[in-house]
Amino acid sequence: MADQAAPGTMAHQGETGSRELSAQAHAAYGHEHFSGRPASWVAVAIIVVGFTVGGIALPVGPTWWLFWTGVGIVVIGGIYAAAVRIFNDWY
Repeated sequence: MADQAAPGTMAHQGETGSRELSAQAHAAYGHEHFSGRPASWVAVAIIVVGFTVGGIALPVGPTWWLFWTGVGIVVIGGIYAAAVRIFNDWY
């Protein structure tokens, strides 16, 4: 048979056994919204342009010189991202 709670150990009707609901409704920590630095967004934009150029080059030909130009733009964007320390933007 399962163990039963002893008399007097149960919470009274209306008690939840925890703090008030208002204390539970708010997070115990503050979280500030952070969108990154402008230099990081420039790096992301360069990389997206490179992917777009490379992506357009494949179905229109394929135009290989345009594809490799896109790859070069992505590499330049990656180097720029590393130079501005884009990974330090993480909260």
